[in-house]
Amino acid sequence: MKKTLVYTATFIVIIMIGVGLVSWNQNKNATSDETEKMIALGDSLTYGIGDESGHGYVENLENLLKENKDADIKVENYGIPDQQTDGLLKQVNQTDVKSDLGNADYFILFIGTNDLIESNGGDLAEINEGKIEAGKSDYEQNLEKILGIIREENEDAPILFLGLYNPYPDSKEIEEEVVEWNDKSQSIVNNFERIKFISTNDLFKEKSTEYFSDALHPNKKGYDLITEKIVEEYDF
Repeated sequence: MKKTLVYTATFIVIIMIGVGLVSWNQNKNATSDETEKMIALGDSLTYGIGDESGHGYVENLENLLKENKDADIKVENYGIPDQQTDGLLKQVNQTDVKSDLGNADYFILFIGTNDLIESNGGDLAEINEGKIEAGKSDYEQNLEKILGIIREENEDAPILFLGLYNPYPDSKEIEEEVVEWNDKSQSIVNNFERIKFISTNDLFKEKSTEYFSDALHPNKKGYDLITEKIVEEYDF
């Protein structure tokens, strides 16, 4: 009788240990297989126009992180060609987008190029400082609201904010405007927690078909430079 009780107790202990090991292994695998989510917001540069591969910096970033970093990140691309900050403000207020903001582990934001161009009359052929100043004021207000909404929906996820680059690096006038807009953007970004400003203006110091697909948009090699800069600047 005593032997039977001992055998039964031993058997129960073995079963409990086995169940515990299975449960621990399942939890471990669930953790290691967990995919983090990044939401990308912006204009045609986020959308990826100009990249003949169709990837742009967003998909490049997702692939690079999977291949070379201990990070499994899936990127949701909400970029819209020709979008300005007023359009992005409406977008982040849309029910489906707004409800998705709280699910993000990271945000990446690349916006403002179209605000600058449109405020000058649709191109940068001749700089009109008065018009650009008015456009910059609207841009600043919209950006404050956009970042505020993101933080209302998601307090903790890091935001990577990409600064503007000068698509016409030979023009000192345009360079001055781009630098000024970037300085203003950085001052706004600094008012929020867990946001990193990443400069892109140093990537394109010469206008070349090696990196540009047209007057404004990078080609695959140009987008690769942007992707590499993001990974260099932020430790995933």
